[in-house]
Amino acid sequence: MTRGELLHLYPALTSAPAAVIEALLRPEARMTLPTGTRIFAETEPCRGFPLVIDGSIKVVKTAPNGREMLLYRVEPGDSCIISSSCLLGHTAYTARGETESDVSLLVLPAPSFESLMSNCSDFRDFVFHLFAQRIAELMELIEEVAFHRLDQRLAKLLLVRGEGSSARDEIHTTHQALADELGSVREIVSRLLKGFATQGLISLERERISLQDRKGLQALAEHGPA
Repeated sequence: MTRGELLHLYPALTSAPAAVIEALLRPEARMTLPTGTRIFAETEPCRGFPLVIDGSIKVVKTAPNGREMLLYRVEPGDSCIISSSCLLGHTAYTARGETESDVSLLVLPAPSFESLMSNCSDFRDFVFHLFAQRIAELMELIEEVAFHRLDQRLAKLLLVRGEGSSARDEIHTTHQALADELGSVREIVSRLLKGFATQGLISLERERISLQDRKGLQALAEHGPA
């Protein structure tokens, strides 16, 4: 990676000391991790601030009964507010992070993070902007969980996933992955998906869901069942 490529992804580092940038650009500073790699876990200490170069990391909260909920994703140009919080508060992680795809990332060591927060206003603004953005996303998630039915949330998730898929309206995923993202269990999500298929909203194949009636899904997501 070149300096220009790094600053294109993370312009907040433009005013960082040259020594910090040089350290990040050393080959040994870059980590390449395969899909499904655990990057951090609850109660572990935070050793640095991750800068994602390629791929996606999911940050997940696990309940005592084993159920999980996706909190947010970290993609190129983003970073992890839980890591920021741990570094600022000198506390352990409160969630788990793992790769959703092959990931390349750089890790800004804790002393460099603390120095930039104190002396680099651009970097400090970047971190606080991430806090504001993630808090807004988490508030939206809390609202959905507290006030929206699971079938509405599932319909909304399918619409979002369909828009983001390479083949529009065709989603390659498992029922378990959808359940994890919704903070539910696979059996309930499978039952809802079968109901959607019976209504002609989707069609189901192994690890693939095709959206057949976007308008119907949108109506369900917004207003619930007729």
